[in-house]
Amino acid sequence: MRPIIETQGLSKRFGRHQALDRVDLKIEPGTVGLLGPNGAGKSTLIRCLLQLENKDSGQASLLGQDIDLHGREVRKRIGYAPEQDCHIPGMAGCEYVTYCAQLSGLPFDDARQRAHEMLDFVGMGQERYRLVETYSTGMKQRIKIAQAIVHDPELVFLDEPTNGLDPSGQAHILELIERIWKESGISVVLSSHLLPDVDRICEQIVIVAQGRVLVHDRLEALKRRRKPVAELTVHGPAGDLVEAFGRHGWPSEVLGNGHIKVAHGQETLNPMIAFLRDRRVAPLEIKASPNALHELFMQALQSRGVTP
Repeated sequence: MRPIIETQGLSKRFGRHQALDRVDLKIEPGTVGLLGPNGAGKSTLIRCLLQLENKDSGQASLLGQDIDLHGREVRKRIGYAPEQDCHIPGMAGCEYVTYCAQLSGLPFDDARQRAHEMLDFVGMGQERYRLVETYSTGMKQRIKIAQAIVHDPELVFLDEPTNGLDPSGQAHILELIERIWKESGISVVLSSHLLPDVDRICEQIVIVAQGRVLVHDRLEALKRRRKPVAELTVHGPAGDLVEAFGRHGWPSEVLGNGHIKVAHGQETLNPMIAFLRDRRVAPLEIKASPNALHELFMQALQSRGVTP
């Protein structure tokens, strides 16, 4: 399967800040989560791939074409919704999306028809006839997605598309992003610092920090390899139990909420339950870590000495 993104030694510096540090990637079609803390280099990577920023060194290809040789040509097959609002004041939503379709090469009549189809897709009703600057944050995010896919690209970059939204708005945008790949076959790169967003819809994960790629794999494979972690609560002080876990080879710590976090490394919680029973400890609650991707993310950062 031909990679949709491929880089070798891609680097970018802003003054003394190394924004991208020899990034090597080979990404297959599908839904891709570009995950990292704010300032990790996610947006810079996207902007360098789209030649909105000039890379300092390295090579990059999109949809099998070298961006240095075929950048203008390949960008016609790509959509982009930036983190910042990019609307044109004084234009109604349908006019704006139609204009974006024309910029991508569609004749006016086709552009207008396609714009209304995409506005229907993202759930924009009569609001499409209002000026874009009057839109709520959620409506602005939806229209950014509409303009990014109006020309039927093969790949779309969405940079922090759920920023500023309430839980209901976030859920709606994530549902739209899922449909882009499942119904239209458009590969999606979702750049986000929100782990639940990525965990919900992405098949592949790229974890970035300090301009470096720390992890790149399929999410399912990463979860299979992760170190199982559990949390439990007990009566009384937790210090003695933490020491007992450590002697048993299970690193543990007391969290800020008073729970004990234990890296037990077992497929099930049964060995831990037996361990507690032997010591006549009756936990108030014991459960597997509820956020597997969070554990993977923290393990990746800690393994490279990066502070979250």
